[in-house]
Amino acid sequence: MTDWMSLPYRMNVGAVLFGPDGRVLVGRRAGVANAAWQLPQGGIDEGEDPRTAVLRELLEEIGTADADILSEHPGWLQYDFPKSLQRKAWHGRYRGQSQKWFALKFLGQDSDVRLDAHAHPEFDAWKWVPLAELPGLAVPFKREIYETLARDFAYLALP
Repeated sequence: MTDWMSLPYRMNVGAVLFGPDGRVLVGRRAGVANAAWQLPQGGIDEGEDPRTAVLRELLEEIGTADADILSEHPGWLQYDFPKSLQRKAWHGRYRGQSQKWFALKFLGQDSDVRLDAHAHPEFDAWKWVPLAELPGLAVPFKREIYETLARDFAYLALP
């Protein structure tokens, strides 16, 4: 039996993508019943720079990386997988995720967002929401991170 607390965190990046009116893009997880809305995020490949990874993840998850990085959260934010996901998420190899978050300005048009651009879509729907609403949209185990992002990137949530 694996000691859950001794497992490593999966290295990950996240994108707080601001539209021209100051709202942020969230996606609804594909293939998950009653899925919560979340920000684009994904793993960092071996040897990959987090700034490169966040743009790659945007391209994979929403079909476009037409964005400029505005800010980088100074620290790495971590969450543990809940007990119900411990054995399912990443085949039980990780305790949770350690994330480097970026605020980005979307330079494209809504029509550039293509959730079907990747062979295995991450999201089945997307929308723009006010930054302050993020914590209320998050699954409980990500809520603290979304509260931190809503607070620390609030100065960017302007049209």
